[in-house]
Amino acid sequence: MTQANRAQTGNTQRVVVLSDAETATGYRLAGAEVIEAAPESAVAELERAIQSDQYGLIAVDTGLIPDPMTATQRVMRGRDLPILLPIPSLRDAFATDTVDAKAYMGKLVRDTIGFDIKL
Repeated sequence: MTQANRAQTGNTQRVVVLSDAETATGYRLAGAEVIEAAPESAVAELERAIQSDQYGLIAVDTGLIPDPMTATQRVMRGRDLPILLPIPSLRDAFATDTVDAKAYMGKLVRDTIGFDIKL
């Protein structure tokens, strides 16, 4: 981050999620700042976010960019921030061939409130 940018924003670094349009709504409802991207423009959007010097952490949907560190090596060279955090794609998490969505949600509810709810 440049000295001028630090003076404008203080030392506060923002957090943003790079996600597809479908998933972005959920992140926004949770209060997160979101950058929406299509798969073909995701790397360019991530590079723009890195170069903006506004973010201390960028969570990257692995459905858009499976390996964000490799995809942005050139832009990240010499930078400490932002930290790139790959997060699993919701589409992958609920793929019928890999995960039973009903079992996943049941476990999530059970872990959160301590018992099962059956409808």
